[in-house]
Amino acid sequence: MKRLPTLAHAAWTAAAVAASMAVLALPSASAAAAASPAPYPSGSEGPVFVQTDNTAHNEIVAYHRAADGSLSRRGAFATGGKGGVLGGSVVDHLASQGSLVHDCAHHLLFAVNAGSDTVTVFSVEGEKLHREQVISSGGRFPVSLTVHNDRVYVLNARDGGSVQGYRIAGGKKAAGGKKLERVAGWRRELRLDTTTAPEFTHTPGQVSFTPDGSRLIVTTKAGGSSVDVFGVSPSGALSARPVVNVQDGAVPFGFTFDGRGRLVVTDAGTNAVLTFAVREDGHVVRLDKALTGEQATCWISRAGDRFYASNAGSNAVSGFRQTRRATLEPLSTTVTSAGSTDSAVTPDGHFLYVQTGGTGGVDAFRVERDGSLHKAGTVIVPDAVGGEGIVAL
Repeated sequence: MKRLPTLAHAAWTAAAVAASMAVLALPSASAAAAASPAPYPSGSEGPVFVQTDNTAHNEIVAYHRAADGSLSRRGAFATGGKGGVLGGSVVDHLASQGSLVHDCAHHLLFAVNAGSDTVTVFSVEGEKLHREQVISSGGRFPVSLTVHNDRVYVLNARDGGSVQGYRIAGGKKAAGGKKLERVAGWRRELRLDTTTAPEFTHTPGQVSFTPDGSRLIVTTKAGGSSVDVFGVSPSGALSARPVVNVQDGAVPFGFTFDGRGRLVVTDAGTNAVLTFAVREDGHVVRLDKALTGEQATCWISRAGDRFYASNAGSNAVSGFRQTRRATLEPLSTTVTSAGSTDSAVTPDGHFLYVQTGGTGGVDAFRVERDGSLHKAGTVIVPDAVGGEGIVAL
């Protein structure tokens, strides 16, 4: 049976549509750019990869990240698939987090092709990508991926939502390099209400393993208003059904984890960031709720004990610092270009990159010692208006 939305979801649906249109206007007056105290020492250089989600030909655009955080384009790499657009979306065509994922252990990059129902596997060599494989996502409209050891799961958004599991096989000496092998028994249906308009508010938002790989978590947005938790067996198979943790009045969207493995989730329903402890039995216990005071709070990235939530309806990023008790203390709110969506933090925590779906760009920010953000530049990604998916290495 499908899980039906509440009246609170209906109210958020109307607000989300209005917010998606409003982001094309000027940044909100309430969001003030942060001051710039003494910065961290210059960070190391490295690549940043951005997915265009172009409906004619999806591409991954590679940028060189300089020591000051600024970006310069290096090349574009075709995925061999097409991007997709969920009904009702304007600046966030996938309405998800985690559509582009890097696997440092295997030196692979995984990308969804929502319009082709496929996943592309690239091998990574510095700022260059080599396409190794294009494989079926095992469902309709893939929007998010996750990897742990040799296991990969893909979240498909349409037809009630589903997850499909794969193994990473092969190696440098194997013909064709490393590739995904689909495991037929690793598919699970989510049974969400994904048919209610607008579509982009009712499809699932993200899939991810917990840091230890023992559980798989899916957020369901307004299609279920829940945080779903599957158990993961030693073989990699999921429990037959997830523990469905319904959050009344909430719209769980993107998430990450803190240093102790606790779940940190954006709530697009109340425009807040929620912190949960994930129990061994799959139930989650709320520890804190921090309001952003912004609109369409949907994506989140972590830099040490700081968290940065993107607010698509306000063209702004809200910063929070986490205390030892897992409570969130507000930092500054920083203006971005139109349509703040998916984001990524460099491994050293010194830089934050925010996709701006209204312009098809990426805003670069230096993370200061006090957690405030100082802008380091902006680039426009070709053919990427509404695109999502970003990785910083």
